[in-house]
Amino acid sequence: MASTSRRDLVETAAVLERWLGGRLGTSTVTVSDLVVPKAGFSNETILGQASWSDGGGDHVRRFVVRIEPTSHQLFVEPDALRQAQVMSSLDGLVPVPVIWLTESDPDVLGAPFFLMDRVHGRVPSDVPSWHKRGWTTDLDDEQRRQLHDNALRSLATLHAVDTARSTFAFLETAGHGTALARYVEHIAEWHEWCRPVVRIGADIIDAAMRFVLDHVPDNAGRSIVWGDARVGNIIFAGDLSVAALVDWEGATLGPPEVDVAWWVMFDEFLCEANGLTRLGGVPDRQGTLERYVEIGGVELRDVGYYEVLAGLQFSLINSRLADLLVTSGSAPATFVDDFVRRTTTLTQRALDRVRDT
Repeated sequence: MASTSRRDLVETAAVLERWLGGRLGTSTVTVSDLVVPKAGFSNETILGQASWSDGGGDHVRRFVVRIEPTSHQLFVEPDALRQAQVMSSLDGLVPVPVIWLTESDPDVLGAPFFLMDRVHGRVPSDVPSWHKRGWTTDLDDEQRRQLHDNALRSLATLHAVDTARSTFAFLETAGHGTALARYVEHIAEWHEWCRPVVRIGADIIDAAMRFVLDHVPDNAGRSIVWGDARVGNIIFAGDLSVAALVDWEGATLGPPEVDVAWWVMFDEFLCEANGLTRLGGVPDRQGTLERYVEIGGVELRDVGYYEVLAGLQFSLINSRLADLLVTSGSAPATFVDDFVRRTTTLTQRALDRVRDT
């Protein structure tokens, strides 16, 4: 699926050259190799390279620009600079790209943006699924097991970060009650915002929203959670070690089960829900839950509730994404509606599972 970006890259390069020249204190900046990746819907994303000279010599830096969206929002309140703050705050605690520069003035590129170092690695594909095609299918079972463990280990490391540090106070969701209760209230606002674009499975989405609101666990933990953790969002270096975590749009404070439940739901979406056979070495839903407990050394509670929450969130994301892709002409409705249908089917399955227990 192509990005919705229609930005003139030649003009953008010229703007970045002037801006970087001012920030770096030199008139020798050259910006080249700008390209818009196929992904990049939570923010407008551009890859590129900057070269310049100063008193310290010649420099070359490959970067990623992430620009806050103004016309194709997946989320209620996109905030590019908040993403940069999340990554800067986690630098040295979990693998994250280095934030190079930030800009709050929307006059430069039309919206606030930040530059981060481009991390080289390999990303398991979402489309087509990494269970079907790509470099992950060339690995043997033990290598895939190692890949999966490394990803889960990074997630557990994130969840173990001390949230009492003042540097993470900005992650608090406004409102009253526990971190989870406030998080769910935010999802309810998102649900109302997305309602006009929901064409498929509206009854399932509404039922999941009611369940999530009515059954908030009162014993939830409090960690930094990614919000949309999945193996497809983790870059692996050539030796299958994790190189970086990316896309912190939904990062907040909440119980680790938020991420773990999303993980197992999203992996099922990419595999069994797509009619595919799971690759050898990659554990199924129950195996992933058990492996996270082994790696993280923590108990997972009320997983069924969080799977409904994950299905709800993903259904809202895909409903909004489907609308953006269709209205922008990037994909036909028949194609994107299948994503929504598969997601709401998984959400209904999660509801049935938790109601049967």
